[in-house]
Amino acid sequence: MSDACPIPTPAERQYLAVQDKAERTMLASIYRALEDAARQTAEELQASGYGGDPPAHGYFAAVAHQKLFVCLCGGDPETFEGGDPDVAARIIDNERMISEHYWANGDAEQSSNPSG
Repeated sequence: MSDACPIPTPAERQYLAVQDKAERTMLASIYRALEDAARQTAEELQASGYGGDPPAHGYFAAVAHQKLFVCLCGGDPETFEGGDPDVAARIIDNERMISEHYWANGDAEQSSNPSG
């Protein structure tokens, strides 16, 4: 007997296509929102006469990441209260495994463009 993944049924393929489309649309919106936040902040700070550097794109991505992490853990993303530490540990382990699998060997090409 083979341990290979079974061929999806037509209904399963349809479900996966709908889910994939929703994920791509959601991620495009998130990437656009990050770009818009960085651009808008830079424009408003420049117009205000602020002489320093505006927050980088990565700052806004980090804020979103933290709040989504707390949301996944069942906590309040505004106060950071009430999350499940076991869920948090599993998420952190998953992210560590991604890092080890894709980047730990040092030869992975790293891109600053998450969409691309």
